[in-house]
This record gives sequence, structure tokens and C-alpha cells, in this order.
Amino acid sequence: MKKTKIFFVLILFVLNFTTISAQAKFEKEKTDIGTMLDGFNVAAAKADFNTYFNYFADESTFIGTDATEVWDKKAFMVWAKPYFDKKRTWNFTSLKRNIYFSKDGKLAWFDELLDTQMKICRGSGVVEKINGQWKVKQYVLSVTVPNEVVDKVVVEKTPIEDVLIQKLKQ
Repeated sequence: MKKTKIFFVLILFVLNFTTISAQAKFEKEKTDIGTMLDGFNVAAAKADFNTYFNYFADESTFIGTDATEVWDKKAFMVWAKPYFDKKRTWNFTSLKRNIYFSKDGKLAWFDELLDTQMKICRGSGVVEKINGQWKVKQYVLSVTVPNEVVDKVVVEKTPIEDVLIQKLKQ
């Protein structure tokens, strides 16, 4: 009976230590991802084309604020290049960020509120650890709309998006 208790306590200790170790590992990974996302935003603000796009995985997607903006990395690079060349890029600063992990820790996803020239936006996405570095696999930029003004925004966008809705239904 005494050996069983000792064995049980030992198992609990090992399981607890393993859980603490996994949480500690994810805390380091959260910090690494946060640093990467901050660098990603700084590279855009500085119009550093190569650094910015090196944060993306080769097979990645950028989804912009307009319903028509869904680009793979190469297409996004083509679209963005003139803005980077003219040093007329975007300057986003994270206000609040959440990061979550898959059980195996190989994938993470995030959401963050951003201070931008469009006021508060939401950035969200998926990152994957590739060759020891976290890379953006998908990034989604959304303009937030306070509930108090949604009706006004809908009035403004209706004539534009009604046309798109009809195209998409065909």
C-alpha cells in the first residue's frame, strides 16, 4: 500500500512537472511569436520589403480589408511593391494580442487589436514554426466597426458590395 502511494505521488509529480514544462515552453514561444509579429509590423512601417516578406512562409495567404483582397505571397508582393518603393506603407502597432497553440506546438494562431491609420483594426492569423523560425501562414486584416455605427457603415458600403454580391452569386 505504501509503495502504491509513493508510486502515485511520483506519477503526479512527473505529470505536473511535464505540464509546467509545456506551459513554460509555450510562454517562450508566445514571446518569440510576439517579437516576430512586432518585427513584422515594424518592417512594414519602415517600408523594408525584404524583411517584411521574409516573415511570410512561402505558401502563405494575406487577406485584406476589402472583400476582394485574398492573395498568395507572390501576388501580395506584387500588389505591395509599389507602396514599399514609394515608402507609403502602413504603420500598425499592437494594442492587445492573444496567442494560442496546437497541442503539438507546431502551429499557433493569434488575434490582435492594432492601432492603425484606419483607427482600430484586427489582425489575426496562423503561424508555423519552419526551420526554427515562426512564419506567417495566413494573415487576415479586418477593420473593426463599433456596433453604434454599423448601420451607417452598411449604408455606405451597400452600393459597392451589392455589385460584388451579385458577381459572387453567379
